[in-house]
Amino acid sequence: MQKNHDFIDQARIQVRGGDGGNGAASFRREKYRPKGGPSGGNGGDGGSVILRVAPGVATLAELSRNPHQRAGRGGHGQGSDKHGPAGEDRIVAVPAGTLVRDEAGTVLADLVDDGSSFVAGRGGRGGRGNAALANARRKAPGFAERGEPGEERTLSLELRVLADVGLVGLPNAGKSSLVAQLSAARPKVADYPFTTLSPHLGVAEAGGTRFVVADVPGLIEGAAEGRGLGLEFLRHLQRCRVLCFVLDLAEEDPAGALSVLVAELHAYDPLLAERAAIVAGNKIDIAAAKERADEARSAAGARAFHAVSALTGEGVDSLTRALGEAVAAVDVEAESAKEPAVLRIRPESEGVEVLRENGAYRVRNPKAERLVSRFDLTNPDAVRYVQERLVGLGVEDALARAGAKEGDEVRIGEEAFEFTPEQSA
Repeated sequence: MQKNHDFIDQARIQVRGGDGGNGAASFRREKYRPKGGPSGGNGGDGGSVILRVAPGVATLAELSRNPHQRAGRGGHGQGSDKHGPAGEDRIVAVPAGTLVRDEAGTVLADLVDDGSSFVAGRGGRGGRGNAALANARRKAPGFAERGEPGEERTLSLELRVLADVGLVGLPNAGKSSLVAQLSAARPKVADYPFTTLSPHLGVAEAGGTRFVVADVPGLIEGAAEGRGLGLEFLRHLQRCRVLCFVLDLAEEDPAGALSVLVAELHAYDPLLAERAAIVAGNKIDIAAAKERADEARSAAGARAFHAVSALTGEGVDSLTRALGEAVAAVDVEAESAKEPAVLRIRPESEGVEVLRENGAYRVRNPKAERLVSRFDLTNPDAVRYVQERLVGLGVEDALARAGAKEGDEVRIGEEAFEFTPEQSA
């Protein structure tokens, strides 16, 4: 049975797409046709690691326990034009509200809707067999293409609870009890601080508006610097469209408590402090609390104030209607524009760069590096094919401009060879 403290909202994972299968180099061996044409099949593409929002997943606990995710590799091609099967995709279930970042902190995807997905590690392309490499100029190539390796990278996942209303309050302010009154949720309730160690969600309805209320861990002074549950709490408020400050009217200084809450939100994210908000003074059923209600109402300023009792239900209906109206009034499109968008990463520049490296010439170009890695350069036919492709990519011209002469060492990817211009070859 999963306990409350098992809620995990951050995970660091390593993903790797499956390698593409190698193409095959073979020839038909049919009776009465001793010199049949090429018949090597293509290798299958590698599977991809795909993050997908699943409705039954609430935390990142499973990924935290299993951070290494790898897809299946593609099968190798065979003779008789038999192509290798594609590798199996690895579908990784994540909760709605998962934010995906790379190692540099760049947001790659914001997975919000059920079924939305992100290709975290793309599978490598399968290599072409010699049947696919044959053309009018090279009718019977004696070589095939290797499969590409799958994409491999480290990603950081962060879960931000999806809710319309976020309850903000100091520990023991009564947020859990208030969620129970506002909705059908039944969070743990006790008379000691930090009862809530993970977010609780409840669905409330007022005036035809249904909205989700989140009760998240209590805030203390210094939370923006990591004190108490600190950042574990604050990140979950960033998706909330409306905030509800819950004050404990049984305490001595509700105005001071509100000041602390607003200050911590502003320190973490100034936009949070400016979000639509309502103030709820809780525990109005206590005699001493009624005396402090006016003080809390004054401290609320322009924010609407409601005195409530999460224990008896007094004032809860009025608060529910006010929250429903506030949610309905929020411009959803304007708010969603503030959310991190899925970024389309631009491909690397395809220009050819030539650098001097320990007396040799280092060629930097993604296509050229992939090209030389996919062929057996001990095969003379393959070498000629690769050279033709490198010329087409402009590598030979770039080397000539950099001053390379015949016989100079050239390095591309993991391979090193002598520079032989096409005309010399």
